[in-house]
Amino acid sequence: MNQQAKPVFECAGIHIHIGEKEIVKGVDLSVLPGEVHAIMGPNGSGKSTLANGLMGHPAYAVEGTVMLAGEDVSALPPDEKARRGMFLAFQYPVAVPGVTVASFLRAAVSAVRGADVPVREFRKELLARMADLEMDPAFAGRYLNDGFSGGEKKRVEILQLLMLKPKFALLDETDSGLDIDALKVVAKGINATASNDTGMVLVTHYQRLLNYVRPHVVHVFMDGRIVRTGGPELALELEERGYDWLEPAAAAGGV
Repeated sequence: MNQQAKPVFECAGIHIHIGEKEIVKGVDLSVLPGEVHAIMGPNGSGKSTLANGLMGHPAYAVEGTVMLAGEDVSALPPDEKARRGMFLAFQYPVAVPGVTVASFLRAAVSAVRGADVPVREFRKELLARMADLEMDPAFAGRYLNDGFSGGEKKRVEILQLLMLKPKFALLDETDSGLDIDALKVVAKGINATASNDTGMVLVTHYQRLLNYVRPHVVHVFMDGRIVRTGGPELALELEERGYDWLEPAAAAGGV
C-alpha cells in the first residue's frame, strides 16, 4: 500500500433506496491502492445493498458520488464500471448454463483489456491462476457455476478477480459457505490481488476471513451507516463482544 497514492476508490454521501425504503443512509469511503477495508455488521444492516448499489445494480436507486481512479463513475451502468476496473464478487453467484468458465472469462478479460486475448495466451494464464487456487483444470470446460458447490462458486469468483486484475474490488461475503481449506485458498487469492495494488473492500459477518486477510481498516456497518471505524483490532473486539455494544452509536447515526 502506497500511503502517498491517491485513492483508487471514493464514495461520498451514498444513500440507497429500494422502492420507498431507504437502506443505506449516508456512506463515505476512501480506499487507497493495495489497501484492504473490511465492512462488518449484523444481518440486515445493509452491507450487501451497499456493495450492489455501488456497482450499479438496477434495482437500487443510488444517490451520491462514486469515484474510480479519479473518474466520476456514479452514473455508469455496471458493465461500464467493470470495463474501467471495478469488480464485484457476489454473495450468491448465479449459474449460467451453456457458457463455460473459460468462454466467460475470455470474453470478460477481452472486454476489460479492450482487445481479444489470443487463445493460447489466455489459456496459459487461466491454467496458472487455476493452479494458484488449487482448482481442477477441468473446471474451465464446465458451465459457469452450473451444479457448482458453494465453495466452488466462490473459487470461480476469485479466479475472475485474479484474471481481470481490477483497480478496485468489492467482495460480498466471499467467505460464506467455505470450509477452512477453501477459505485459506480464497484468502491467498485475495491477498495476491491486494499485493498488486488493487484496492479492496471485504463485506463479511465474521472475523474468520480476517484471520487470513489482514485488513488495514475495519468499518462497522449498522442500520445503513458506518458507526465505527478502526484497525484490525476492531474486528477482534467484534468477535469477542458482538454488535450490541454499538447499538447506541447506530441509533445516534454513527461516530
